[in-house]
Amino acid sequence: MESRRISGYTVARQCAYQCAARRNVRCVFRRDHGSRALDIPPSEVSRWRAVARVLRSPLDAFADALSCTLLPVSCSLCGTPQPQLSSAPICSLCWQEILAQSGPACARCADPLDPSWASAGEARMRAGDPPALNPPVLCRYCRLAPPPFQRAVAFGPYLGRMRDAIFAFKYEGLRPAAHGLGHRLASAIATLAPDAPAEMLVAPIPLHRSKFRRRGFNQSRLLAARALHRLRRTHPDWRLTLRPHLLQRRRATRSQAGLSLRERRTNVLDAFNVPHPEAVKDRSILLVDDIMTTGATVRSAARALLSAGAESVWVAALARAGRFAPDFDADAELRNLHAVPLAPPGKPQLFPIRS
Repeated sequence: MESRRISGYTVARQCAYQCAARRNVRCVFRRDHGSRALDIPPSEVSRWRAVARVLRSPLDAFADALSCTLLPVSCSLCGTPQPQLSSAPICSLCWQEILAQSGPACARCADPLDPSWASAGEARMRAGDPPALNPPVLCRYCRLAPPPFQRAVAFGPYLGRMRDAIFAFKYEGLRPAAHGLGHRLASAIATLAPDAPAEMLVAPIPLHRSKFRRRGFNQSRLLAARALHRLRRTHPDWRLTLRPHLLQRRRATRSQAGLSLRERRTNVLDAFNVPHPEAVKDRSILLVDDIMTTGATVRSAARALLSAGAESVWVAALARAGRFAPDFDADAELRNLHAVPLAPPGKPQLFPIRS
């Protein structure tokens, strides 16, 4: 008799359900201390969804822990063990230490400026000079020997973790790093969107075939592909098309690392050509490189594109290695730079030149 005894609350609830069934209404109870025998049981799909929601997070954490225990992987940059699975063996802390460029930079080539020169430019801006008398602050090189490209941008300085990541990517075959580095390059390219043409062809700086065979990949092409994949989501109306074969490196060149500006200029002078000029005629081109130091490589590539009929050339690099240093012989380097031919005649300059 004890098991058959029904409380008054349960009887009232049964009556309410019977009335609701006849009136096609739904009853909601604030409390439920009685039996659930009359409740509609959940479907099998809902039940499994509930189980999946409960178990998903612990299972993911367990899978990461098990994988890292059986197949331990250390960060390629700092050497610490990886706490979880990732597409590239670089820890989250090292990714955070790859910093974006900050501080004053040249409005034309993105070279970090001498703070004293940048302060003088900011003082002119605060003085309220008209825009025609107050052009964007340019470095000494761009004022005395304007580059053939319209504007160059870079994500961050070639220092610290940025330098370590690019070295591992290029020389240690860490190709998965192109994903994270490409996203950072995309953020730099996005700063060109307000001023750049609405449609551009993207040309990675090519490698000579001998170097390509040794390395097995073109780092600039991988970075450009990942950056465009990102920009298609963030800037869907900006028509950027990857064209990896627009440029060709006609001869093998030495690595630019460790060379002076004169040696760099001579090293890449006439090193590029456009095999199909009709593909670039009257088109705007975005050059992509991994590192930009003196700009000799992108200057040479831009001149080749403009000579083939391109309308304009823009430049984006992942990292910028600054030229400013206390012991840098600027006058001697500028004399060497003047030996490089400037942009073809008839091409407008973006900024006025001041002596």
